[in-house]
Amino acid sequence: MKAVEATALGKRVSELIQTGDPGSARDLLLPVLTRRTPFRALDRIGEEIGAGPLPSAIAFLGSIAEEGALGGWPVIGCALARQADRDQLGAFERCQSFIVAADIWYATDILGERLPGRSLALDFDRALALLEPWRGNPNRWIRRAVGVGVHVWAKRSRGTPALAPRALALLTFLEPMFEEDVLDTVKGIGWGLKTIGRFYPRELAAWLRRQVVVAGRRHRKLMLRKALTYLPPDQRSLALGTAGLS
Repeated sequence: MKAVEATALGKRVSELIQTGDPGSARDLLLPVLTRRTPFRALDRIGEEIGAGPLPSAIAFLGSIAEEGALGGWPVIGCALARQADRDQLGAFERCQSFIVAADIWYATDILGERLPGRSLALDFDRALALLEPWRGNPNRWIRRAVGVGVHVWAKRSRGTPALAPRALALLTFLEPMFEEDVLDTVKGIGWGLKTIGRFYPRELAAWLRRQVVVAGRRHRKLMLRKALTYLPPDQRSLALGTAGLS
């Protein structure tokens, strides 16, 4: 599906929702969600739906989530991101509800990339404040989404030196999660640390040294392994406290 076709479909679905015909909107969209449609096309459809009036769009997104189709999650994620432009708190709350309802890693990652990740890139301080209660949420997928959002921020930063203070702020933010024990969540947090290490290796290495060597904090081996992925040998040695030992 080409971009122009996806945009046109999204507009038509949105029109049907707004005119009180969500059933026809669902029938039009569902075949696209259940076949191999590129995520970039699904994202465009979601953006158009998210631009519509909130009450009707929110109800429609709920019906799409109930279908459980893989293609539904990018649509929902981008719709939430568009809604966040005028209702950020509500969008974050709805995102949590969808993550819990989906109860699967790929939906968590899709939603985490499109709302928390996008929000950190566009409105860092506000997004970080909204994510604060996610860190201690009892649901493992919501905690995982924190790491997914950090991954997106780090990827978009591309190592810009001026953004290093924000990388440090994110590392401080993730500190309570370093001892995470649930594997599904560890993978998400480790993903975020890994990508920070790709673009800000010095900052991550110093932070890891404080966690592992200085504080001796308990951690899953997978968490540390992921965090070390992109660190060059000198920074890896610093992180592990082995610098100068040979």
